[in-house]
Amino acid sequence: MQTKHIDYPLFFLVFGLVVFGMIMISSVSVYPSYKVTSEMVNAWALDEATNSFYLVRNLMHVFVSFFVFAFIVKVPYELYEKYARHIFLLGIGLLVVVLFIGSEYNGARWWLNIPGVPFSLQPVEFAKLALIIYLASFLKRARGTMSIFESGALPFFSILAAVVILLALQPDFGSMLIIGPLALVMYFIGGGSVRYIAIVIALFTLLSASVYVLGRYDTPDERNTFSYITDRVDNFLSDNQTLIEKRTIHFQTEQGLIAIGSGGFFGLGFGESVQKFGYLPEAQGDFIFSVVAEELGFLGVGALVVVYLVLAERWFRIAKESEDLFARYVALGITSWIVIQAFVNIGVNLNIVPLTGVTLPFVSYGGSSLLSLLIAVGILLNISRSTKSKTTTGSTHSFSRKYRMG
Repeated sequence: MQTKHIDYPLFFLVFGLVVFGMIMISSVSVYPSYKVTSEMVNAWALDEATNSFYLVRNLMHVFVSFFVFAFIVKVPYELYEKYARHIFLLGIGLLVVVLFIGSEYNGARWWLNIPGVPFSLQPVEFAKLALIIYLASFLKRARGTMSIFESGALPFFSILAAVVILLALQPDFGSMLIIGPLALVMYFIGGGSVRYIAIVIALFTLLSASVYVLGRYDTPDERNTFSYITDRVDNFLSDNQTLIEKRTIHFQTEQGLIAIGSGGFFGLGFGESVQKFGYLPEAQGDFIFSVVAEELGFLGVGALVVVYLVLAERWFRIAKESEDLFARYVALGITSWIVIQAFVNIGVNLNIVPLTGVTLPFVSYGGSSLLSLLIAVGILLNISRSTKSKTTTGSTHSFSRKYRMG
């Protein structure tokens, strides 16, 4: 029996996360909003400063994203398989374009400013989804050959390498930390060889070490494209108090940990964060998790983590119940993407992962991130409409065996 409706519990969980993000941004963005608008007033670009700059922009992001989501959820997922190559080439094209005309921030080119549009576009957020769709299409076409080097592993990892190289040129180490693992998950589920996965991990480790060495410098004049990555790794490994006092990347991580520690079990209360008032940079973005911990405590962030885990379970259920291989691989790829990104962001806030610049899905401020994530959820919901209604009980062994198609 085919289901006629989307997975409404999944929709409302995601909607709840977005609303929670809006509420938290209304709290954490007061100081940065006033600061940035004060600078705009000084530059004669605005009449007066405001405390709601980021909140208003976030509301616009949410409106646009849900408008697109409402359209995407009605698009049959089979169309993505039909046009998978075109979608992937569009994603690659955006990554190439940003290298030439992208805006530079902290030594990296991540953003495209579109004339006449008040928002910037971060191409990598859409390239992640484009890669998932194309890899799902490839896995379906190459079913049964993924453990063969020439016909399976080589072309699969060549597709991945094309994206990774473009990200390295930006450079965008944080996105590589997400794209790499999600591609390996898809390869394994598609029947790939563990040996080739180990080889790819070894090569990626070697590449990362090489990038770190290439980014080393003795004087500011010797800084290069990869120096910002080297700085982040050095600050992650160092506990030098001088770095903290100079308000470097290490300072940001330190302030995030102070926010988390200050919250305790129950938190200081909504709106009562101290760190958001100029102490913790990017409180509305990369480090919103720390402010959630400060204001809502361990209970608040614990509930947030549980929501992500429940979402992951529902997404895996959609993948498991889908009889179409393309739909299954897309669902697994999207699930891996969002779960990996969520826990990388949380890991950064807890200082167990180097600073990456990735957002907390559905919660952090960021228009490109929210739009791409809701497009992905729209695809998942469309897939859920086509799956069979069945129970999902079964052993972990049978779950793994069902997914290992190859």
